[in-house]
Amino acid sequence: MSGTQDPNEPSQTPPPHNEPPASPPPQQAAPESASTDAAGSDDRNLAMLTHLSGLLFSVVMPLVVWLINKDNSAKAYLNEQAKEALNFQITIMIAFVVSFILTFVIIGALLMPLVGLANLILCIVAAVKTANGENFRYPFTLRLIS
Repeated sequence: MSGTQDPNEPSQTPPPHNEPPASPPPQQAAPESASTDAAGSDDRNLAMLTHLSGLLFSVVMPLVVWLINKDNSAKAYLNEQAKEALNFQITIMIAFVVSFILTFVIIGALLMPLVGLANLILCIVAAVKTANGENFRYPFTLRLIS
């Protein structure tokens, strides 16, 4: 006997039942109102502006946004991103002060533009990430505000 079955012979498996295939359970969409979407979008936009504001206003704007929203549990994302931006801008201020002090031994003149460039690049990256609703953590940042 070979391992193949003759198509003319009846098969040993029972015939399939004439039941319709089970349909998957209906998907229920999460009930979200337009105001919930708008608040999420507003928080993302404000978080983005908070990160970008560090380029012009240093710690001022992140500090104001964090102080306004720190006790509001509905603004947890915005609160977290404002703290992150504030910690980063404090770290950048410290780096600029150290670079200025080191200008007297010439290396600070090289460090200051690098600190400024790092501030520019990382603020833009943070703004893009937060505009997409992602959490962003700056590298090499002192976590002074928790």
